[in-house]
Amino acid sequence: MRIFRFNRPEEIKKIMQAIGVDPYGIRIMLPKACSFSIQLKGISSIVANILKQEMLSLGADAAIPRNALTGKIKKNDVLLIGQLAQFKSLIDKLKLQPFGLQKLAQELNENIGNFAKEDFILSLSRGSLKLGKKTQIMGIINLTPDSFSGDGLYRTPNNHYPVLALKKAQTMIAEGATIIDLGGQSSRPGSINVSVSEELRRTESIVKFLAKKIRVPISIDTDKPEVAHAALEGGAQIINDISGLRDKRMIKVAAKHKAAVVIMHMLGNPGSMQKTISYESLVDDIAIYLKKAIDSAQSSGISPDKIIIDPGIGFGKTTAHNFEIIKHLEEFKFLGKPILVGSSRKNFIVKTLDHLPGALINGTVATCLMASERGANIVRVHDVKEVKQALKIAEAVAKC
Repeated sequence: MRIFRFNRPEEIKKIMQAIGVDPYGIRIMLPKACSFSIQLKGISSIVANILKQEMLSLGADAAIPRNALTGKIKKNDVLLIGQLAQFKSLIDKLKLQPFGLQKLAQELNENIGNFAKEDFILSLSRGSLKLGKKTQIMGIINLTPDSFSGDGLYRTPNNHYPVLALKKAQTMIAEGATIIDLGGQSSRPGSINVSVSEELRRTESIVKFLAKKIRVPISIDTDKPEVAHAALEGGAQIINDISGLRDKRMIKVAAKHKAAVVIMHMLGNPGSMQKTISYESLVDDIAIYLKKAIDSAQSSGISPDKIIIDPGIGFGKTTAHNFEIIKHLEEFKFLGKPILVGSSRKNFIVKTLDHLPGALINGTVATCLMASERGANIVRVHDVKEVKQALKIAEAVAKC
């Protein structure tokens, strides 16, 4: 006897194929084998009770508050528990009912589809990048004198910065990076924002130089529309915006250049983000923030297939928050976008490992592996070689 606990439908399908199940039978049975729970928030007592009865009628169930039956509570949280096939039947039933259940049916259908999505094609201004089960690596090149990780290109005077940047980029690509991320502004906690002119001085010429020399997409790490515009003009294809496109001019720049964007969650700004950290519900608050930013971007001209989301590890989060994000990373999949995680060399790793030798790299590798297992499509790292080797082992295990 073997007892299986599966994380992905492909694993169930593989077992069925191995025991000789007919392909038609697999299609019929796979939705019955995939079970999960869906939590709904702020549901009226009437809707909560309807959901309870409908789920029971399908052989599934719904956990609702005790007082939902009496209507004493106006807004309720509901936990739906069932198989994929049962959820599909529930959606069909809800489409025919009042009390806003038709809208709920639409949201359930969309979010379940998003959650199950494994493969993405990120559309770029020139070509595309496949993002799927194999986690891609974004290599970091800091064009700063004050990077928190100590690797800023301008930390020592040199007359050959473009050549140094090229050598670093070529090494990262050889080690496994499929995106190179360039940034001219430190975003470490407490950092002081530099001027547009200074950030342009640090980035513009190097973006142009690298764009002519390397074949992988270049990302510009900036929250300044002027810097993003110059970088895209120079050959960059992705805007990595830590402010989550709060500046609407950034959306216009991205749309004009048909650039891909990384929308990140940040509490406040780098200068203040670690001073007052408060969430009602960490994962929910981040998801709501990202959903609003996605809707704003798409309604303003950015194509849906050009958007990546980043929950913003280290940006207005405690050490515990950072680990919670990694643990629950899969929950962001319902947003239907590729997920980027940037945990590399961050302070929560050092704090956890108590400044032990090798803590930065070893801790980064561990967090990247766990993020990859939980649905990260891209990890943004300083240490490409070490992370790539670890991911390669994880991929070998996944193929078994």
